Amino acid sequence: MGFCCGGFKGFIGGLCNVKSHEIVIISSDSDSSPQPFQPKIKTTKHEPVRLSSRPSQSSQIGPILGKPFTDITSIYNLNKELGRGRSGITYLCTEKATGRTYACKSIAKRKLVGRQDVEEVRREVLILQHLSGQPNIVEFKGAYEDSQNVHLVMELCSGGELFDRIIAKGSYSEREAASIIRQIVTVVHVCHFMGVMHRDLKPENFLLSSKDENSPMKATDFGLSVFIEEGKMYRDIVGSAYYVAPEVLYRNYGKEIDVWSAGIILYILLSGVPPFWAETEKGIFAGILDGKLDLESSPWPSISTAAKDLIRKMLERDPKRRITAAAALEHPWIKEGEASDKPIDSAVLSRMRQFRAMNKLKKLALKVIAETLSEEEIKGLKQMFNNMDTDGSGTITLEELKSGLSRLGSKLSESEIKQLMDAADVDKNGTIDYIEFVTATMHRHRLEKEENLYKAFQYFDKDGSGFITRDELRQAMTGYKMGDEATIDEIIDDVDTDKDGRINYDEFVAMMRKGTQDYDEKQR
Repeated sequence: MGFCCGGFKGFIGGLCNVKSHEIVIISSDSDSSPQPFQPKIKTTKHEPVRLSSRPSQSSQIGPILGKPFTDITSIYNLNKELGRGRSGITYLCTEKATGRTYACKSIAKRKLVGRQDVEEVRREVLILQHLSGQPNIVEFKGAYEDSQNVHLVMELCSGGELFDRIIAKGSYSEREAASIIRQIVTVVHVCHFMGVMHRDLKPENFLLSSKDENSPMKATDFGLSVFIEEGKMYRDIVGSAYYVAPEVLYRNYGKEIDVWSAGIILYILLSGVPPFWAETEKGIFAGILDGKLDLESSPWPSISTAAKDLIRKMLERDPKRRITAAAALEHPWIKEGEASDKPIDSAVLSRMRQFRAMNKLKKLALKVIAETLSEEEIKGLKQMFNNMDTDGSGTITLEELKSGLSRLGSKLSESEIKQLMDAADVDKNGTIDYIEFVTATMHRHRLEKEENLYKAFQYFDKDGSGFITRDELRQAMTGYKMGDEATIDEIIDDVDTDKDGRINYDEFVAMMRKGTQDYDEKQR
């Protein structure tokens, strides 16, 4: 059977355009090249939470935690939604007996479709219990289960994400960067010492425990972590594209991948961009596998030799020669007081803002284009959707996706298919509707066609003035719960190159077709 998006590889390749480069999925076919993939979209809701008591298939799974069911609302009040992740929704919760606030990640049992899913939840609970109390790792309060959900209650980290704090501060020094990376490497060292491989280190997984200036960072997400089996080489493709180690792409890795990911974070802290950057995951992977590390162009001449030495050792391509977390903590630059307190070039912060904000507008534009494609353009995608939607409901469930991919010759594991589902399911209702499917699978060349870019521009330019104003951008993005005022300001500042306070068509097209301008200039 033929496919307009190039068969199964085209399907996976198309999915990589859903969002910025986060979750990596690679086909297990031995003769296929690495094929990437992406994840979730965070949203925040502020209404009180009411857990459904409606019966579902989850009740057929039986106890997951091996203890009696507990009504969590008898112990905690669940309040506003804090965010959505790969495996659950996190709420602010208040302990009734003490009034203390915590974070509660609720995992819907209906999404646990197989034994592997159940084992992953059990493993996450065991790892959180195992690591709780260690430096720079979130404190675990307890796990509870009812007929519908598994609830993981842990320390509330109210200080926000690491990069948000850096950007808000406006400037920082090598010494401050050393303090940050020291905490991250401490997490890696503690995990490895205690027999855990994290497998998904990235800035988003580190939160500040409070809004205080000197608040410590806490690692908060261990959903992909595993207990290390000595001598075993791991083959599952997990992690996030910018931070993935080369040996992961070869499906033959061990705990050394965590040091690599920490090294990527350090590179970003000092330069504002990842070392291996591209518009597509294919490009990112090519850079990772090629291994050319730029420590020469701006701002690297102003960065200390010691800092660059540590980066080289953390980003050593041979995992056997890569510095260990324990040794990295003893490196002169990372030790207290050794790094320079000279402020880092402010252009780094500008690039970091672009790196974080640029793809939010792209993501929405991609969805707009998917909604405006003609029937002729998406005929093949519609057929593929109908083939997978076996019950004709107009949506694809996880089981239908698994069955459909199997018929296409897929050899993806259950966990990989689950991540694929999570990336395509933009509204997080547990199914993929037609527009979500088209958005996830359409070819990049369709995005870059002039008429499609113009249609997307017109969507934002409500009054037809030829410009996207701040109000028009706010209206579009808040309608999809995709951006607050700070994000909108960042997008305007980054895309509006002529600084007239609005985005014209040429600026919009340049943003859609290229990476960050600062990075493009750096590459020249």
